[in-house]
Amino acid sequence: MGSPRAGDIRKVLDSGCPLPTASSSQPIPAVPPTDPSREGAPDGGTLAWLQVAASFFVLMNTWGIINTFGAYHHFYQLNILRSHSPSAISWIGSIQGYLLMTVGALTGPFFDAGYSRALLAVGSFLTVLGLMMTSQVKQYYQAFLAQGVCFGIGAGMLFVPSIAVVSTYFDKHRSLAVGITASGSGLGGVIYPALFHSLQPRIGFPWTTRIIGLMALVTLAFANLVTRQRVLPATRRKLFDVSALREPPFMLCAAGFLFGFMGLYIPFFYITPYAHFKTGASAALAFYFVPILNAGSVFGRILPNALADRIGPLNTLIPCTFACGVLAFAWTGVHGNVGLLAFAILYGFFSGTFVSLPPSAIVYLSSDLHKVGTRLGMSFGISGLGVLIGSPVGGALLNLGTGHFVRAQVFCAVTMMTSCAFLVLARLTNSGRTLLIKA
Repeated sequence: MGSPRAGDIRKVLDSGCPLPTASSSQPIPAVPPTDPSREGAPDGGTLAWLQVAASFFVLMNTWGIINTFGAYHHFYQLNILRSHSPSAISWIGSIQGYLLMTVGALTGPFFDAGYSRALLAVGSFLTVLGLMMTSQVKQYYQAFLAQGVCFGIGAGMLFVPSIAVVSTYFDKHRSLAVGITASGSGLGGVIYPALFHSLQPRIGFPWTTRIIGLMALVTLAFANLVTRQRVLPATRRKLFDVSALREPPFMLCAAGFLFGFMGLYIPFFYITPYAHFKTGASAALAFYFVPILNAGSVFGRILPNALADRIGPLNTLIPCTFACGVLAFAWTGVHGNVGLLAFAILYGFFSGTFVSLPPSAIVYLSSDLHKVGTRLGMSFGISGLGVLIGSPVGGALLNLGTGHFVRAQVFCAVTMMTSCAFLVLARLTNSGRTLLIKA
């Protein structure tokens, strides 16, 4: 099967289905084609840039807060939920990411029907409610329902409108606009863990979480006030494309994303306890390895994505995925703070590529560009399963009592290498064995 021509992909972009840009913080949701044509896009102006600011705050309070869960995991393990295993606690964070991706894919038809304001309002309410209820948790089921389920559903309802609305206001400067929007999650992944670590010892867990919730309330209220859906799609997107199941490149690529997301977030969840038990890091330094990972990943969504414009998404994604696997294996031999710092920066960098380039790869591998939105939604649903089960499996493999992390580290490495193998097969079945070809 041949790949779509560059001109065809450009038509998809011009119709309102944006690819992830250099600073994308997480996979960009499927956005259906828009009608009327792009000619009327203001491509700037106060209203257009207000949409960028609004969506920036939405991403900061969805993926940005989810990327903070490593900090919560460490606190729960030592305090409120110390009677529960690391695997059980990990389910709280993994269900957040799973629901964000799955609910985000399912909300597409509602956005198509013009309900973006309703999605934002309900999603903002559930997101803030989840955080406020989290501040009251005393037992595991309360944390799971509040921080996991309630927050995850709310974040999923916010995800699609935040990107889709911005894309309809820009044509010439769309990449810049979507890039600024998506960078909000990277900022949130740095700010919120640092805020949690700074405030929790002073004012306690409940008020620290309430302050994070109040920040989300204020910034999401701004997003609700200024967001305006500019155009409606000419056709409504289907949720499932049966023909995709008969295309080996798509299925192999989706399998690669499933295994990749299964192992990708294990360092984000467990690097703090690893530093605490294995490297002799102080409590403060151990805690800050989470924002260091997130900061490294921001750069990983800039340089590799720029390279992907030249050599293709799969040609960029494959070596970066391989690098994540190699680094995960190397992680087993890290026993000092300097080595762990180097690991955090490098792994954050290469993992940033894995979360920003998958939508580009799906567009490249789609033979029918009118089905790109549906196939992106299908890909998110499959990837979400990896997010759901990966970190809890990693938690079940480690033993904090003995400081035994190697099985979780090897699991991370093997899943990333398996992901790389599937992506290589996807490229070979789509583009053949020729190396010097954009793919």
